[in-house]
Amino acid sequence: MARSPRLDAPLGRGTTRQRPTSRDRFGRFTEWVARAMGTPTFLLILSLFCLLWMVWNTVAPLEWRFDSVAIGFTALTLVLSLQASYAAPLILLAQNRQDDRDRVQIEQDRQRAERNLADTEYLAREVVALRMAISELTSELVTKETLRAELKQALDKLDAPADRPDAP
Repeated sequence: MARSPRLDAPLGRGTTRQRPTSRDRFGRFTEWVARAMGTPTFLLILSLFCLLWMVWNTVAPLEWRFDSVAIGFTALTLVLSLQASYAAPLILLAQNRQDDRDRVQIEQDRQRAERNLADTEYLAREVVALRMAISELTSELVTKETLRAELKQALDKLDAPADRPDAP
């Protein structure tokens, strides 16, 4: 019996997993290369490699040398050129992937901002409606002072002597 995918978990989490495509694997590889080449460790290792290459081809016995000092370490230059020719496109591919992710993030931020603006406008309209309803209610309601004044007048009329001409 095949298990149905869980709808309460995002893809890649929970019970269902998507296999990464070869394009995704290559993209992650290019990002790894770009991150690795931008570290001090990489620069230190590359510098040590070049230094060892030059020292070996300078002080080692002639039959053990594989790159000539006389012609300017041509093999080392070719190796470094090959490394640079692969590094530059890989770094550009990693930057393009990051640009794509940034573009998606910007679009999601824009949509979230639009939703927040719509929610804020709705809440502002609701607050205005509540204020209007409250102002209508307060204009119809009798305040304490008005009620006290009316009651005082009624008590004064009741307490007034019956022999006065203005009494009821």
